[in-house]
Amino acid sequence: MRLDIITKEDLQQFKTELFTELKDIIGQKKETNERQWLKSAEVRKMLNISAGTLQNLRIIGTLPFRKIGGSMYYNRSVIEKIIEGDMYEK
Repeated sequence: MRLDIITKEDLQQFKTELFTELKDIIGQKKETNERQWLKSAEVRKMLNISAGTLQNLRIIGTLPFRKIGGSMYYNRSVIEKIIEGDMYEK
């Protein structure tokens, strides 16, 4: 029967590797955990615009939205295109 001896240094190294892997997994999950649909307040903050400007963008059709109940929701990918300057010039 073979016997392996585990030292404190081995355990410390294992702990360090484990924490590193867990941080990577959690970081990846945060990146993919972004919601597709954003509320009005989030969009106003991202675009740095007022509620009136957001309403005007909806009215003229520049910014597509969905109304669910009393709340407006906007697609994140459209907002990101606006930020990149592909759809709307501030």
